[in-house]
Amino acid sequence: MTDISGMPQPVRLARHAMATRFEWVLWGQAPERLRAAGEEALDEVDALESALSRYRSHSDIGRVNAGAAVGPVRVSPSTFRLLERARVLSEVTDGAFDITVGALLRAWGFVGGTGSRPSTQSVRQARDAAGWHRVRLDASEFSVTFDCPGVELDLGALGKGHALDRALDLLTEAGVPHALLHGGTSSILTRGLAPDGRAWRVGLPAPRDSVPQATGLLTPSGEPAVTHWVELYDESLSVSAVWGKSFTEGGEELGHVLDPRTGEPVRRARCAAVVGPEAAVSDALSTALLVLGPEGRPLIEANNPGYRCIHLE
Repeated sequence: MTDISGMPQPVRLARHAMATRFEWVLWGQAPERLRAAGEEALDEVDALESALSRYRSHSDIGRVNAGAAVGPVRVSPSTFRLLERARVLSEVTDGAFDITVGALLRAWGFVGGTGSRPSTQSVRQARDAAGWHRVRLDASEFSVTFDCPGVELDLGALGKGHALDRALDLLTEAGVPHALLHGGTSSILTRGLAPDGRAWRVGLPAPRDSVPQATGLLTPSGEPAVTHWVELYDESLSVSAVWGKSFTEGGEELGHVLDPRTGEPVRRARCAAVVGPEAAVSDALSTALLVLGPEGRPLIEANNPGYRCIHLE
């Protein structure tokens, strides 16, 4: 199937998962083959949500949060490898990215809510239950142990990107040559070329004040209120921002991205974006850049070859 210009018509598929909308734009094969491959990739996203969501008691992360303070909790090898990677990403960002902030997110009311100011004591207790020094990963048993009660893992800043990476792996195995994948429009991953034969173009959002509906990246089919365009070819783009889950205090918007080192919502920047080969890493690094602010750009780029910081406001 082609359009009037002779270009193949892309196939679009979408599904709600991980509390957001995942959407694929695929082209370069017969539509029925693209659709079958795309559905399989969306099924993988569902499977990963079942394994990684802190909100599902029987997921790997749900079981770890519930039981790892009592004793070792075994997880799947793939979940274990992701946790190992999260620990490395924490190290290379000097702790600005840290999935052990689950207790802090709960204290600030961002677990199932839009947030509220906690007491100083609540923040102190949550900080005491955060940090990789509280977590032991046993590679021989694929198990996780916490050294005290109250520790909670949260893969919200990593899970969507990881799901996109795994989905693209399946699409590549199925021979899909060209694809744009996004999760919630804040994480985008591309393969090959756009249907016009050029690199995929996506836009960074205008400031929230001027475009209240903007919550992340705008896909080529989205509203054109962007600060500038980014071209992607076999790359990912991730945006982290203070808006989304947030509340206002004293005229200041406080968002769900917390600085793991202070236990406070980030204030150094309002929006940050990173481009690089893997969506999971870009997700983690854009979160770290938002936490670190402008002075974090040299650290992010020096410690993560192949990734570049492209936007900070």
